[in-house]
Amino acid sequence: MPASFSGRCLVCLLLLLCTSFSGGNPADPAMTTQDANQTQVNSVTKMQPGHDSSGPDAATQELKPASKQNTNISEYEIVLPGVSEKNISLANPTKVELTCKLDENSNLKNPQVTWKKGSETISHTSKTQNSWTIELTISGSRELGSYTCILKAEKEVSATFHLHVPIIDGREKPIISYEGDIAVMVCTTVYNPKAWAWYMTNGTELVSIDKMLPVDKFQIKSPSVSINRLEVVKLTREDCGVYWCEAAFELGPSKSRFELRVLSIAAPLKPFVAVVAEVAILLTTIVLYEVYSKRKAKGDEKQFDQTEKL
Repeated sequence: MPASFSGRCLVCLLLLLCTSFSGGNPADPAMTTQDANQTQVNSVTKMQPGHDSSGPDAATQELKPASKQNTNISEYEIVLPGVSEKNISLANPTKVELTCKLDENSNLKNPQVTWKKGSETISHTSKTQNSWTIELTISGSRELGSYTCILKAEKEVSATFHLHVPIIDGREKPIISYEGDIAVMVCTTVYNPKAWAWYMTNGTELVSIDKMLPVDKFQIKSPSVSINRLEVVKLTREDCGVYWCEAAFELGPSKSRFELRVLSIAAPLKPFVAVVAEVAILLTTIVLYEVYSKRKAKGDEKQFDQTEKL
């Protein structure tokens, strides 16, 4: 009993000591969990990439590229000296950035830079030590054209951006066919136009094939949005001429030219007839020369005989 009693007293003393060290207030589990969670959140926040505790400026810098990407700006660049021209096809309204950049190894130092469209001077949108940029909003055909940056220092260099609607792929060489056959003209583009149209040149004006000319003579087919073809059936000599296909884009139309030549069925025989005629003329000339030579020989013999008699 005395041993048991002394053991109980020792346990009580330990409990009193623990209570005194804790200030008499037992730990609050809820508060301890909140503090731990808050500490964990702060630690994660400090470890996040792109986050800077110095202030809101760092966050703003991180958002700039994303904001630029959302505006769908197309960027084009020419490095000078080098290729001084670039063709840019635009089918729909958009924003573009044109940049002239000076090569790091260039001897042109501190140039005076001017942007121009025709005779109109355009101010820079942004510039760095070796590059100069303009930003354009292309909403219609009036914004298309050639934009040139001119760099002047010890010498002058320039670069030109040509902005235009997409080019239609047609056929440069004439299409040659024969009477009674079918002529096929095909237009293609890598973009998707809103509509296609075909025209035939009549003097100085264009006649719409879609609306004016007979359907049984001209057949328009579209295998896909970017491909359109015209078939002219039962060809005659009257079908000769210049044809145009037109693709309508949001920024304006684009055309391609075709020339159709229709030959008669006898046309392939003409070279053969010409060869036969030349051979006939040559044979006739040879025969006539032989006859003339024989007659001349006989005349010379008679004259020789008469001379001997004399």
